[in-house]
Amino acid sequence: MKDIWWQTKGEGDCHLVLLHGWGLNAQVWDCITPELSAHFTLHLVDLPGYGRSTGFSSLSLGQMVDIVLAQAPERAIWLGWSLGGLVASRVALQAPERVSALVTVASSPCFGAQGEWAGIKPEVLAGFQHQLSEDFQRTVERFLALQTLGTETARQDARQLKNAVLSLEMPSVEVLNGGLEILKTVDLRAALSSMRLPFLRLYGRLDGLVPRKIVPVLDAMWPASESIVFAKAAHAPFISHPTEFCEALLALKAKL
Repeated sequence: MKDIWWQTKGEGDCHLVLLHGWGLNAQVWDCITPELSAHFTLHLVDLPGYGRSTGFSSLSLGQMVDIVLAQAPERAIWLGWSLGGLVASRVALQAPERVSALVTVASSPCFGAQGEWAGIKPEVLAGFQHQLSEDFQRTVERFLALQTLGTETARQDARQLKNAVLSLEMPSVEVLNGGLEILKTVDLRAALSSMRLPFLRLYGRLDGLVPRKIVPVLDAMWPASESIVFAKAAHAPFISHPTEFCEALLALKAKL
């Protein structure tokens, strides 16, 4: 099995694995790692095929999870943003004994809209897949701009995301397509309904990719868990609201 890029920093007594979203890499966490590393032992990961984890082709969600788990600490809080939320959720289902708590950020157990379920319209994801083959850098940049739309610091936040992407080699079209396929087809709602681990869900009220309509639906599914909606955030609340974001994680740590 190929190795992925993995960096450990901080000396906290609690391990925290951070998983980024589609098209990106672990550089996205730079705005919060100084604060979090004072309280946690952080594990920063480039998912297979992204950032410095090169040499991978398109993978299924299950394959991605197996690769990440192989290098993970024995037990940790697993935090996943967007696509990374699906990876972290699948880790919690597959190896619950290695998860002290699950945190999903601007994520959904099912990203695609289906019937009454609010999500990204299939044609939007299909459009991104089509555009990738024509101009994949511009397509990734468009996707990043969508993630900060509507926030007071939208331009600055989008620049931070873009810098994270451009600071390292871009993922291949094949890897990016595979990630979109996961977002389009994976549905973990039924599998997660019986999960009993501590579970924190963080959302942006202005998020155009994970509609706030799903928040009460998922709250009802896990009545013993907690969700927080950042009123003026979009799809990247850790970038637009780093202080409040870190406070939420420290409050979770205090409860464990």
